[in-house]
Amino acid sequence: MTQTLPPSMRFIERDWLSANQILFFEDDGSASVIDTGYVKHAALTCALVERMLGGRPLARILNTHLHSDHCGGNAALAQRFGAAIFVPSGVFHLARDWQLEALSFTATGQRCERFLPAGSIHAGQQLTLGSLVWEVHAAAGHDPESIMLFAPSHRILISADALWEDGFGVTFPELSGESGFQEQQEVLERFEFLQPTMVIPGHGPIFVDLDLALARARGRLAWLKADPVRNARYALKVLVKFIMLDLERATEVQLFEQLGHAQVFCDASAQAGLLPDQALRWSLESLVKAGALTRQADLLISP
Repeated sequence: MTQTLPPSMRFIERDWLSANQILFFEDDGSASVIDTGYVKHAALTCALVERMLGGRPLARILNTHLHSDHCGGNAALAQRFGAAIFVPSGVFHLARDWQLEALSFTATGQRCERFLPAGSIHAGQQLTLGSLVWEVHAAAGHDPESIMLFAPSHRILISADALWEDGFGVTFPELSGESGFQEQQEVLERFEFLQPTMVIPGHGPIFVDLDLALARARGRLAWLKADPVRNARYALKVLVKFIMLDLERATEVQLFEQLGHAQVFCDASAQAGLLPDQALRWSLESLVKAGALTRQADLLISP
């Protein structure tokens, strides 16, 4: 089964360093965009968005959550186009006051250029984007404050990292001893209740086979819940690979300088029963074995 986007929407598929962008052409001639990628590729994000805009002004930037791969282009886009930034209500004050540790950037060893939100978005709200009415739904699990958007008229759901075609994002709250698996289960149940016919994820292509995606996600969630160490080890590899996608080439010493004292990495290490230096070594060995990284003497390279 195939389904096309409404004429007022555009989709830009990115990669695992920068989240996807969704553009909306508004009735007043302006445009809005959801999520902005990572800071390393902010100039590319601006170029891609500008090409899609076709001369329209960008009025609004909306973030599904404030992980660095979803909001790293906020500052560049806001400066380039004068767009107002809207973030989930639970993190509005953190972004306004730029509380780096609470925003997860420092805690994950990642980067984000400072931006100033103009307003917030909350679950239960309705937004008009691209002439369509969108319901805002909570999507905790991967991130406690994450949201997703659903257009009932077209049964399109923008899922961020709550559901991909083949899984979902790291359940970060569980790494620090907080609840995340239950919330992820509830989000999957919300998907089943809404029954979208098209899902636009934060990473990867648009997909239409909801049943298959939910089956995969539920299988993965059950596997993680059966032994939370699995979630910790998965998180370690994701954190290391993300930094390697950013740096492209680095030594183990350089990686430890960036990640070794980052709180989320330390929490995941402890949950995996490893010291941070042991966790880094294990992650690198696993990623090299899987072909996700290569070694040249002391240098690690991200293909």
